[in-house]
Amino acid sequence: MPTFKYKPTTPARRQMTVPTFEELTKFTPEKNLIVIKKKHAGRNSYGRITVRHRGGGNKKKYRIIDFKRADATPATVVGIEYDPNRSAYIALLQNDAGVKSYVIAPVGLSVGDKVYAGADADIKPGNTLPVANIPVGTMIHNIELYPGKGAQLARSAGVFAQLIAKENGMAQVRLPSGEVRIIRLDCKASIGQVGNIEHDTVKVGKAGKTRHKGFRPTVRGSVMNPVDHPHGGGEGKSPIGRPSPVTPWGKPAMGYKTRNKKARTDKFIVKRRNAK
Repeated sequence: MPTFKYKPTTPARRQMTVPTFEELTKFTPEKNLIVIKKKHAGRNSYGRITVRHRGGGNKKKYRIIDFKRADATPATVVGIEYDPNRSAYIALLQNDAGVKSYVIAPVGLSVGDKVYAGADADIKPGNTLPVANIPVGTMIHNIELYPGKGAQLARSAGVFAQLIAKENGMAQVRLPSGEVRIIRLDCKASIGQVGNIEHDTVKVGKAGKTRHKGFRPTVRGSVMNPVDHPHGGGEGKSPIGRPSPVTPWGKPAMGYKTRNKKARTDKFIVKRRNAK
C-alpha cells in the first residue's frame, strides 16, 4: 500500500501522508453484511465513563466478518474493500450458491481468485485449513484458539504468525509479538500474511484526524492539581514525586503486570513475548 504525501500547503499537510488505496476495487459495502454500530463515548450502561478519552468521531457501520470459515464450497473474490473498524482490508467472497461473506484480505489476494476452506485446500493465500494440514514453516493468520470459535489471533494489517512445530496433537505457533504458543491441531488458520502491510507508515499529520477516529484529547497528570491526579501539583514544571508513574487511581502505569498469575492458559505459552 503506497502512501501519498501532500504538498505543504498548511502546517497539518506538511507531515500528513494518506494511503493511496490502490488495492481497493469496491467502495460501497454489501448492504446485508453491515450492521449499525452505536456510539457509547466510553460510557457503560449506567452512563459512567469507564474508558477515558473516547467520544465523537465519524459514523461507522460494522462489517460482519466470517472468522469461522465453515463453508467448504469454493468462493470467488468479488472485491477488496476498506473497513473502518480494522487496520486490514477485507475481501468480499461469493460462493457457487451466490452467498456472500467478508474475510480478512491477505497479501496477494485479488479479484477473481478462488479461495477454499477445508482440510483438502491448497496452501495458497486466503485458503483456510486445520492446522494439522498446514506444513511446518508456513506463514498463517486468522488463527483459532478454540476449534469452531472463530479466528482470534493475527488479524491486524501486515501481521503473520509462523507454524514452527507439530507434535502430540498440538502445534507451536510463533505469534507476531514473538510469543510462542501451543494450539490444538484441529484449530483452523488461514494461509498467508494479512494485507495492507504499510499501514504503520501512515503519518496522521494533525490532531483533528485523531478526533475523527473517536479519540478525545489526553491531559497529562503532571499538569493537573493534586486532587485530580497523583502526579499533580507543585510550582512550575515539577517531577511526579514518585518512584514510578501511576494511573489517576494510584496503580503502577509502567511495567506493571496485569495478567492473572494463576491463569489456566499459562501452560499453552512456551515463550513469552518479552522473554530475553
